[in-house]
Amino acid sequence: MTDHPERVRLRGVIHADLEAFLTFEHDEEAVRRSRFTPRPRDAFLTHWKSAILGDDTCLVRTVTVDEEPAGHIVAWWEGDEADSRRRFVGYWLGRPYWGRGIGAEALGLFLREEVNRPLYADPFAGNTASVRLLEKLGFQRSGIVRHGEDEHLLLVLPAPAPAPPPPRTS
Repeated sequence: MTDHPERVRLRGVIHADLEAFLTFEHDEEAVRRSRFTPRPRDAFLTHWKSAILGDDTCLVRTVTVDEEPAGHIVAWWEGDEADSRRRFVGYWLGRPYWGRGIGAEALGLFLREEVNRPLYADPFAGNTASVRLLEKLGFQRSGIVRHGEDEHLLLVLPAPAPAPPPPRTS
C-alpha cells in the first residue's frame, strides 16, 4: 500500500526523458544534497547516450508518476577484474517528487528487475533522505568511500542467505 494517490511506474528511457533528467540534475537543492556536480547540457547528453543508454550491461529505467517522468534509476558495473567488480545502483528524482514515498516505491519496483546481488550504493553521507530510503529497502552500511572532498556511505544489499537444506527423512 502506498501513502500517495499517484501511480508510480518504471519504463524504458526515451529521448524526451533526457531533458527532464537534465533539469532535475541542475536543481540547486538536489546538487547540494547529492554533492554531485551537474554537467553542461552537451556533456550530460553525451554521457547518457554513450555511457548509460549505450552500455547494454546497464539496467536503466525512467520513473514515472501518472505517466510523467519523475526521475531515473540506473544499475551499472564498476571494476575491471572479476573479483573486484561491483554492481551499483543510483537514482535521481526531481524535487517535486521528494518526500511522498515515490522514491521508495520506484526503487522497490526496480529491485524486482535488478536481480544482481550484492548490490551497492554510495550516497553522500549528508543526504540522510537517500540513506534512509536505501536502508528501508534492506541496504546495510558497509563502509565509507570518498568522492573528491566528500564522504559517501557505502551501502550494500546483500545476496539472500541460502535456503536451509530440507530435513532428512529416513
